[in-house]
Amino acid sequence: MFEATKPVLSAQVAVVTGAGRGIGAAIATALARLGAHVVLCGRTRATLEATSSNIHKFGGQSTVVETDVADLNSVESATRTIESKFGRVDILVNNAGIGVLSVPLHQLAPEDWDRIMNTNLRGVYYCIRSFAPLMIRGRSGHIINISSLAGKNALPNGAAYSASKWGLNGLTYSVAEELRSHNIRVSVICPGSIHTEFSPHAGKNADKMLQASDVAHAVEMIVTQGPQSFASEILLRPTQKP
Repeated sequence: MFEATKPVLSAQVAVVTGAGRGIGAAIATALARLGAHVVLCGRTRATLEATSSNIHKFGGQSTVVETDVADLNSVESATRTIESKFGRVDILVNNAGIGVLSVPLHQLAPEDWDRIMNTNLRGVYYCIRSFAPLMIRGRSGHIINISSLAGKNALPNGAAYSASKWGLNGLTYSVAEELRSHNIRVSVICPGSIHTEFSPHAGKNADKMLQASDVAHAVEMIVTQGPQSFASEILLRPTQKP
């Protein structure tokens, strides 16, 4: 008699930051479909609850934990909550980020620079600092950082955003070497421009642009890879230029 197999991520706990909308919501939904219990982290409970509701509609599992990744106390509080409830973290997707402010660097306000860096780079540090010890204790885990092709290429009028993503890439490569001896695999995904309802790109053909689901699919590939290897970096581009 045929016996149904368990979902590939059954019994695993996945933390996704910026999970209330766009790319983060797509990633969280994909991981839930693979059987993980997804912890939805973000600053706005209403959008997190919307993602959670969509996950529960198909029988997936999720928990909402309000978190500001730019605030160390908030991240540490979330970590304590998750450790108390689940006792483990198997997957951490650092997705929360602030987009491009289209302005030359010499006109960028210092507070805007700080806001971008605190979320896009410092926030990832806070999350790895807080969650990696749980993975080390469990001798396994995936950390996936959502970067950008702007972390590979020049981005005029977006230097602060670009700098945060170049920094995120360097952080990822270094942390991967630090944690691989603990059987923790650290990867970075660098997509090009992505069309979402929250960040449309004027003048581009939305049908040809990358979609949030494309990034989610890349995350799926990483977390289902065989144990003997890992994809350290994925550069994601549309098939046709929009």
